[in-house]
Amino acid sequence: MNKHFLLLPLVLLLMNCGGEQKEAENQNDSEASAYVEYYGNTQGTTFAIICNDDVPLETSEIEQILDDFDLALSSYIPNSTITKLNEAPAGKFSFTDPQGYFDRCYQLSQTVFETSDGAFDPTVFPLIDEWGFNRKIQERPDSSTVDSLRALIGFQNGYHFNYLGADDTIKTDSTIYVLNKRTSESKLGFDAIAQGLAVDVLAEMLEEKGAENYYVEIGGEIRVKGLNSEGELWRIGIDKPIDNSTAEDREIQQIVQLKNRSMATSGSYRKFYEEDGIKYSHTIDPRTGYPVKHSLLSVTVVAESCAIADGMATAFMVMGADETMKFVNDHPELDLEVYLIFTNAKGRLETYYTKNFRDSIIE
Repeated sequence: MNKHFLLLPLVLLLMNCGGEQKEAENQNDSEASAYVEYYGNTQGTTFAIICNDDVPLETSEIEQILDDFDLALSSYIPNSTITKLNEAPAGKFSFTDPQGYFDRCYQLSQTVFETSDGAFDPTVFPLIDEWGFNRKIQERPDSSTVDSLRALIGFQNGYHFNYLGADDTIKTDSTIYVLNKRTSESKLGFDAIAQGLAVDVLAEMLEEKGAENYYVEIGGEIRVKGLNSEGELWRIGIDKPIDNSTAEDREIQQIVQLKNRSMATSGSYRKFYEEDGIKYSHTIDPRTGYPVKHSLLSVTVVAESCAIADGMATAFMVMGADETMKFVNDHPELDLEVYLIFTNAKGRLETYYTKNFRDSIIE
């Protein structure tokens, strides 16, 4: 479910589905140029593309990019590259990557893993599965099961996986990439960064066509450039963290405006399960093997790329509010802005935001 939604002055665009292409004209300026909206389904959620420039763009192009992306990185597709890797035994794993999506995602994930000191870790996939966030389980795992699965965790290159990249010694029509899988039971899941990367890929495609004013969103992860159809910065609504809220009963926590930036949110208030009165967050701390139990409910990250915003939002949900505040303050070179929603000792909602994020808030 989307965690952000687009707000335009006097217009609320509700994200509908079904691969619809829609052309519309600005209601307040009959001489404004037409803009094109694309809506559809992908990666188990919805997507939206709005472009306010006269660029050649077809629905089939968008669908092809998203299909190719899933074929490389979706763990829900049996013949995807990542599924084949996860099911492969230990040893050399060779694959083609025509668009370079797997290669790019793997290397970006390494960057976020190292930057976050392991708070973001794609090898946590088996633990997410065991805790029942990919499938139904009869009972939560005990400490011995968690400990055994923790032995499979660790995204340091050369640990469970040794990524060798393109193999130039193999002469074929397609570039062959090689990865050495060192631990048979280890698996990778890029769900916490792939959506953001898909947004970047679509945005880059628009820019290659000359687009200078666009909005791209997949499942609430967003990248914008330029201005909306009314000549203003893009306005984005951030959901209030309400347990099990839907599109019909959502409430706006904050409205912000973005200028040539990306935004991603991770939260614990929608994806969890409850057992014996205890809520188990879908965010698993790869450093402990257990669901996080801190008071951070939602973190929104603004960055240059949506992939980095997406991956760091997951890392910050693992860290919690205090660790996140310290991390952002200690790393100004990363150029990250954050907006945190958490509960205080009295159970009341509090917020924290960096200075530049504060400047983007619309009162």
